[in-house]
Amino acid sequence: MSELPSYISGVFLTTAVATFGFLYYGIKLAQARKNDNHAIIASIIIVGWLFALITLALNSFFLVFDAMPPRLIFVLLPPVIGIIVVLSVKKSRDYVVRIPITTLTYLHIVRVPVEIVLWWLAVNQLVPFLLTFEGINYDILSGITAPFVAIFLVGLRSKRRIAAILWNFITLGLLINIVGHAILAAPTPIQRFAFDQPNVAVFYFPFILLPGFIVPAVLFSHLVGLIKLFNKDQQLI
Repeated sequence: MSELPSYISGVFLTTAVATFGFLYYGIKLAQARKNDNHAIIASIIIVGWLFALITLALNSFFLVFDAMPPRLIFVLLPPVIGIIVVLSVKKSRDYVVRIPITTLTYLHIVRVPVEIVLWWLAVNQLVPFLLTFEGINYDILSGITAPFVAIFLVGLRSKRRIAAILWNFITLGLLINIVGHAILAAPTPIQRFAFDQPNVAVFYFPFILLPGFIVPAVLFSHLVGLIKLFNKDQQLI
């Protein structure tokens, strides 16, 4: 990893910061009163999780590839459980659905630099080309189309809910597709693909933030967006 060109880590870290910025901005906009501190509380929780994740990665915790269960589960499961809790508890769900859907949709733009970084990592033999847009990963289309969806499907006065719902389901499917293949391409006891070049980059800093933060943030944006779109009484903006 030390021989990896620094611009790859730089672009990825910038993307992670942008993802955090979208989340913070959206939570801030959802505050009903100026003295609400929900955005600060959410930021502290996220930063705490990222600190724990980075610390474990820097201490090679995730590099025990033969562990069972695979240690990648400790990266993916906590944020997914957190999302489930937030959307299951009425008080927190009522709060997050106030996040403007335009902000939730614009967040998906980060999927473009993520896909570019994955391709760079494949060139440097740290992930298989299978997980890039040269393989079975078409997730870059989600990021490319996100601004158009934000402007023309959910950002104008005439809302196109059906089209926006369809886009969210299709792009959520693309996310699930690449995450599933990425898990099965990692060098763990459940590996099923890419034995010649496993998916190893995501076990190191800073790329551990992809499954541990960026993917959950994208998933959160999809789920909250769909809740808003299916609720006709819910304001989209």
